[in-house]
Amino acid sequence: MKLLIVGLGSMGKRRARLIRGIDGAIRLAGVDSAPARRQEALDLGLVGAAYPDLPAALDAFAPDAALVCTAPLAHADLITRLLTAGLPVFTELNLVADGYDRNLALAAEKGVPLFLSSTMLYRRETRYIKQQVADFGKPVHYIYHIGQYLPDWHPWENYQNFFVGNARTGGVREILGIDLPWLLDAFGPVDPAAVTVRTDTISGLGLPYPDCATLLLPHKSGAMGVLAADVVSPKAVRNFECYGDGLHLFWEGNPKALYRFADGDKQFVDTYPSFEHDSRYSDNIVENAYVDELLNFFGVLQGRETPRWSFEQDRAAIAIMDKVQG
Repeated sequence: MKLLIVGLGSMGKRRARLIRGIDGAIRLAGVDSAPARRQEALDLGLVGAAYPDLPAALDAFAPDAALVCTAPLAHADLITRLLTAGLPVFTELNLVADGYDRNLALAAEKGVPLFLSSTMLYRRETRYIKQQVADFGKPVHYIYHIGQYLPDWHPWENYQNFFVGNARTGGVREILGIDLPWLLDAFGPVDPAAVTVRTDTISGLGLPYPDCATLLLPHKSGAMGVLAADVVSPKAVRNFECYGDGLHLFWEGNPKALYRFADGDKQFVDTYPSFEHDSRYSDNIVENAYVDELLNFFGVLQGRETPRWSFEQDRAAIAIMDKVQG
């Protein structure tokens, strides 16, 4: 199989590295307009070839499928061009609904998969939480705070120079785009009109959007959530607590910190016999979930599996994000 990775930034390199680990027989090529990124991917042995633009890559490499790993606002057009070429497409978070109708129709017309990343759905901790809530079968509430100081996201580049500096794809929206899918999956759908939102700016980061948002999420299942997202917390934090009359779960965002209160004690829940972590990122980012997501994509390509998240489902998350931005 030949896979084309469009965009050789941090996510493109991660996807290439993990694919190499999954199956070394897969041939990889990359596309990036930046010569330095192309050369780095070649030097690291992540791709066998790197091209400056999509037409050159499609002509010379003739891939079987493509992964779109560029900044979100570039996704819609790239997906259209790849689908038009008849290729199955894996895309990172879009954060906006640009081109959704067009690309869904085009994928159906071409008869090829259109796979949308939502890596938190592949975390074993979130799967455990979903199962516990389903087994409990009674109303629950949850409180969830996610935050990290924006300049620490990519310490190797200025936050104003990548997509989180843009008002349409900012850091708070990125956090919501990452976590709303698993919350909607675990606790049920939410009517965006029923969501209460409060935003604020409390930092000197000079962002074109509020740096803090707090949402009250009334799920149609009867669950109620408070979700706070920010890009100002000095320490990267992902603190989740879910409670009901007979259920109490705690999660601090990493596999070493998932707990269930039972028999009068806070008990550790072991969801990973072992896990991989990239030291350049916070402890809350686990490589295993990215691997499981890619394996799901390969299963979809082979007709054996279905995706855990879709463009159709993503509209609900984007509607909530749009309400946060007013």
